[in-house]
Amino acid sequence: MAVFFAPDAHAQTPYATTKVPVDAGTVTGVDHWLIQDSAKAQEGGADISATGFVTKEWYPVSGRATVMAGLLENHAFKNDVFYSDNLRAVQVPDASGNLFVTPWWYRADITLPKNPAGRHTLLRANGLIASADVWLNGHQVADHADVAGAYPVYEFDVTRWVHAGANVLAMQIHPTDPRKSLSIGWVDWNPTPPDNNMGPWRGVDIVQTGPVALSYPEVLSALSLPDLSHATLTVKVTAKNLDTVAHDTTIAGTVAGVALQQTVHLEPGQTQIVSFSPATTPGLALAHPKIWWPVGMGDHPLYSLEMTAAVEGATSDRATATFGIRSVSSSLTKQGYRQFFINGKPLLIRGGGWAPDMFLRDDPARMDAEFNYVLNLGLNTIRSEGKLENQRFYDLADQNGILVLAGWECCDKWESAAKTGGSPWTAADLKVAENSMASEARLLRNHPSVIGFYIGSDNAPPPPIAKMYVDTLHAEDWSLPIISAAADQGTAETGPSGMKMAGPYDWIPPAYWYADKLGGAFGFDSEVSAGADIPRLEDVQRMLSPQEQEALWKYPNARQYHASADWSEFAVLTPFDNALAHRYGAPTSLSDYVAKAQLDNYDNVRAQFEAFNARMNAAKPATGVIYWMLNNAWPSLHWHLYDYFMNPAGAYFGAKKANELVHIQYSYDSKDIVLVNHTLDDVHGLQAGIRVRDLDGSVLYEKHLQGIDLAGNHAQPLATLPAIAKLSPTYFIELDLTASDGKPISRNVYWLSTRTDVLDWAKSSWYLTPLTQYADLTALASLPAATSEVHATTRREGNDNVTTVTLSVPQSSKAVALFQHVSIRRGANGDLALPIRWTDNDITLWPGESIVLTAQYAAQGTADPVVEVTGWNVSTQRVTTGATRGTVH
Repeated sequence: MAVFFAPDAHAQTPYATTKVPVDAGTVTGVDHWLIQDSAKAQEGGADISATGFVTKEWYPVSGRATVMAGLLENHAFKNDVFYSDNLRAVQVPDASGNLFVTPWWYRADITLPKNPAGRHTLLRANGLIASADVWLNGHQVADHADVAGAYPVYEFDVTRWVHAGANVLAMQIHPTDPRKSLSIGWVDWNPTPPDNNMGPWRGVDIVQTGPVALSYPEVLSALSLPDLSHATLTVKVTAKNLDTVAHDTTIAGTVAGVALQQTVHLEPGQTQIVSFSPATTPGLALAHPKIWWPVGMGDHPLYSLEMTAAVEGATSDRATATFGIRSVSSSLTKQGYRQFFINGKPLLIRGGGWAPDMFLRDDPARMDAEFNYVLNLGLNTIRSEGKLENQRFYDLADQNGILVLAGWECCDKWESAAKTGGSPWTAADLKVAENSMASEARLLRNHPSVIGFYIGSDNAPPPPIAKMYVDTLHAEDWSLPIISAAADQGTAETGPSGMKMAGPYDWIPPAYWYADKLGGAFGFDSEVSAGADIPRLEDVQRMLSPQEQEALWKYPNARQYHASADWSEFAVLTPFDNALAHRYGAPTSLSDYVAKAQLDNYDNVRAQFEAFNARMNAAKPATGVIYWMLNNAWPSLHWHLYDYFMNPAGAYFGAKKANELVHIQYSYDSKDIVLVNHTLDDVHGLQAGIRVRDLDGSVLYEKHLQGIDLAGNHAQPLATLPAIAKLSPTYFIELDLTASDGKPISRNVYWLSTRTDVLDWAKSSWYLTPLTQYADLTALASLPAATSEVHATTRREGNDNVTTVTLSVPQSSKAVALFQHVSIRRGANGDLALPIRWTDNDITLWPGESIVLTAQYAAQGTADPVVEVTGWNVSTQRVTTGATRGTVH
């Protein structure tokens, strides 16, 4: 049981105060709170927000902590809530009810400077789940009926209630249920957090401004196509007079190095949008602008906007923004699917679905690492289905050239009005939804990474709500595609979605992706995958109890809390387990199950992305695919390219292989060998090698091609494999692509069966297509032991280690060394070095072959890194690497 512990009941809880600087134009986040259940803190807001209030048994938490996140910060639970099903037991041991059925108080000490005359203090809530009563120094600032919703930004002028020195802010956060409020829900992704994510998840700011405040700075750019030689900028900022007397204010600044200045007159309380355009400021017509491109297509340069408002010669407020100059558009293909264009160029969207931490914990270092993984995977897009992130997320996307498809989430309250029998929205719901849409539009519109917004997910919103969303977006100068839903639905305002959401979400074979139906590689698949993604053995053992581990490999029908806590379709891994047993052989142990799962995950994920690669220029083109999902909110057996522990496994390296910028691949349907170029540059003089190998490694077919030209942003067939006589029932295809000078570009190995997987299309459901016959890869279990040699060195680059590993299979080896996985530990018995970015991994080599891999990871401690190599049919080896050399031991 996850027993709940209270803090020391006899002491005032110490915690840091938030200190606000004196300068006008500053925004200071509340970085610490004390929190407590209102069942224990039963005083009213006037008392709790008074200085001197005694905070015995209150928990000190960070500025963006939900209640559960705050309790985890305080180690309030005896057992790890991420392990086994401990999360079920989160409760007060002496109480019969749930911890989170009553409101919780958030209390912060804020120290304000002595301000000059005319100074105003604003309180800005950037997103609260799900509503809050707000108190300051004994005065109620706002009621929870007016501060509601996960996404709206609320701002209050609290100047009359604050003073120099110590001030107290208190918020009573009310309980939430995503089925009843427009907050955040988790559906089948993982268990519902016990607190339903209640708290100030996006933080609260204290703003210092003079009589005129600036807000919502934006830059709209129009780019000349197709030459990209000119761009025009329009700059806007909202100026508000907070005083009871009129003011003339001078709005000045620079954008892309161009000076801006305009003086406006504002009556008391007046708000005005101040605009600059080439008509008023000729310099805003830019010649030869720096163009922002997605990763793989070019650089991602950013421009800055800096603005000030001055009143009577004194700075009143400041506003800044970054932006990129690029063009985004979309249209429908002849078949009715959405195609995106960046700077006039079509591109294949290749992405994954984003999941934040289950408890919405703010971890900048982890977010940096996750974007590094997206880059390492070769993806160009992240889709956010709800759980929309903060400014930092979009800044990282801008800087790294990662496209973002944002939108509202499925199910729960967000889609209740769209469903037959769903509960209609009240006027209060509509107000929250409109405020949410406006706030998100203002957050997203400057970011060049953002290319569209889904106003619905599994369902398009009903007409009045759809119109409200579209009208609100247009009112906020939204210039990007507005998409009705991630499903094949439309609205009058947006037209057809151009999306398909036909599954699968559970196991299907690699050949499925080449089919011309359901989730096959044509059109735009907004969320799709073969379901189960099994982490590596060390992570399975970290997340599952011994009993759950045993059930995982022995009992295909066993319910797994880490597969899905709620939905019956995904609570068991039966389709995956049956396929694994039929195709690779019944598992004989947990380690055998995990090893076979890695082969399957790699093969299946690779095939998904490769099928879309192959069809990117087809007559019925593939225009986009979002792997469901990119990551997990907690340790999971389902839906991820990298697991919660950020330990790359088979799914990761299958995706990474398929998403190489210049790539060679095999097509399961046509037996074509296909070349893919996701860059905009034509490539000339390529060389390709094609080998078909028997199970014993003998080459039954070989072909070498030279002088190959490959156009940019293009896929083309290179050759078709002929029928090969006397092929063993399980066999291999080995593909190599090199530059004209012999430098390796892409290498790809497939393990295949002469017995095909046969899909029973007529019995397909929304999440699964069953099979009547499975491929037979069981002969892989009979491979003889192979010999592999490992050499490794490590060098230091800044704060990182870079380890170079050479894997070789000597000519004398008896067999292929199948699926060698390389890990790095921090010392002989140390933890895995994670997160880590590899150039390649899960490597298959034949006698006489070798490959060089590199890994980059944070340098920690003094122990020498240890390279650990495991494989399907090779003995585990460990190599200790020093600063310049490696030694086998």
